[in-house]
Amino acid sequence: MTENQPGRNAAKPTGKRQMSGASSVTSESYEEKRAPATTPEDKSTTGNGAAAFPGEVVQEMRKVVWPTSQQMLNYTLIVFGFLIVMTALVWGVDKGGAWLVEQILVR
Repeated sequence: MTENQPGRNAAKPTGKRQMSGASSVTSESYEEKRAPATTPEDKSTTGNGAAAFPGEVVQEMRKVVWPTSQQMLNYTLIVFGFLIVMTALVWGVDKGGAWLVEQILVR
């Protein structure tokens, strides 16, 4: 094979940036991504079994962003409104289906 003809397994550009030669990856960002993963410094607080579980739950619950009372009221009203609409839809389909079956069987 000559230099102008790439081999069968040669990588081919797939996107516009690769075809034009512009790369979105710099050597700095590449090195940052290739850095080894860090491990937790204090492994004694994780994996201690059932005794450590309640404390871990408390730690995680402190991280939760709780909704305000106004947000909870809005969410609750939206759910109830959705339930009313869906209940009416199911009831209507049920009544319509029953009427249709009754019309077919009576005739």
